[in-house]
Amino acid sequence: MSTEAATLLDEIDENRSVWAAGKPPYEPQPKLEGDLVCDVAIIGGGFTGVSTAWHLSELLPHKSVALLEAKVLANGASGRNGGLMLNWVNGVETTDTERAKLVYDATREGIDIVERIIRDNALPVRFRRDGTNEIFTDPARAEQGARDVERLSKAGVPLRFLSASELREHLQLQGACGAIHDPTAGQIDGVAFIRAQLPLLLGRGVRICENTPVLGVEEGKTITLRTPHGTVRAGAVVLATNAYTPRLGYFKRGIVPLHSHAIATEPLDEATWSELGWRQGAGFSDDLDRVAYASLTKDGELVFGGGSNAAYDYVYGSRTRFDRPADKGYAAVHARFLEYFPKAKSVRIAHRWTGTVAVTMSRVCTMGVMGEHRNIYYAVGFSGHGITLANLAGRVLTDLYVGADERWRAQPFYQQKLLYIPPEPLRWAGYHAFTKLTGKSPRRHA
Repeated sequence: MSTEAATLLDEIDENRSVWAAGKPPYEPQPKLEGDLVCDVAIIGGGFTGVSTAWHLSELLPHKSVALLEAKVLANGASGRNGGLMLNWVNGVETTDTERAKLVYDATREGIDIVERIIRDNALPVRFRRDGTNEIFTDPARAEQGARDVERLSKAGVPLRFLSASELREHLQLQGACGAIHDPTAGQIDGVAFIRAQLPLLLGRGVRICENTPVLGVEEGKTITLRTPHGTVRAGAVVLATNAYTPRLGYFKRGIVPLHSHAIATEPLDEATWSELGWRQGAGFSDDLDRVAYASLTKDGELVFGGGSNAAYDYVYGSRTRFDRPADKGYAAVHARFLEYFPKAKSVRIAHRWTGTVAVTMSRVCTMGVMGEHRNIYYAVGFSGHGITLANLAGRVLTDLYVGADERWRAQPFYQQKLLYIPPEPLRWAGYHAFTKLTGKSPRRHA
């Protein structure tokens, strides 16, 4: 490695997301010591867990709620993402206009909920909602996109198609043939959002225990959770652990944990980004199987991820601890970034990190309740759309808990049965063989 390359690497904030960087020192809540009894125990301190705690404590203030996080709040994918708050449910086609409107309205509500929480409580969170673009890299797909927008717009979905020339007013991307503009989507700093809710949840009486991994779940009318230094007995449990859920013995054959690599640039002012090709908007994603995505923070940092097989890594045994060098993945992400923004060769990459996402075979997530006593609630398998869907999940699971879930029953994620994924060694061999031969990720439609 050259001296110049080594210096550049030393300057990178290694495996720490741009959302976690530059914040005051965080003081986690005390770990659980001893035994605890509560009405609802939530496992996981990311978007799903915190959102469920928020809605439960808001709707049912008389119920006792405890949240257990293995490390610290927002340590997982909720704090290691690209920041995009997008509509739609990954894996669900929009050819059925009525169903598409139903799905869009649900995910838009998820973003509305986040915006309302930030606004009503004056939370210090970097959040923007000035629209995102779905980029088409193929003329035929762009033409189909224009037809889809025309059809969906008539049904009340507020989308707009941008021709290649119109798109340049938003983004000047190499190879872009057009885009679908969604004015209701945006971007959020997930670490700030989750941790800003902490004092409010504590004020409502929610017990939050960080550095408290759940080692085992004993089902029953009353569920017992084992932790290193105590136990929790609860009438209901929420699995808010997404890619880490198989560690608890659930969804081992339904989800695949993938390690997704991302980078972020140094802060640049608006005029500089405009010269480089970013004119307006919170972010974009493209139409390729290995989706590339980007978002721009209010501080001028461009977050970029995906775009190639190397940008996503599956580790044998579905392990969720990524402790091997990811240089190849980061290099592939940076290369794709420069393909879209060739003028940005001199822009310094200041952060690079890996987050673990849960992918289902159909790409459709599932939210529901299970168990002999119908007291184990879950929301898993967001397949890359986790920011919006995981925050929406808190509302869905709360409605399920109180028996007011009728409005969610027509949604594709409601009690969705996940397609079977084979065990090892077939899983590892099949995944890598398929991606190497096709350049795509294995997938089957539900």
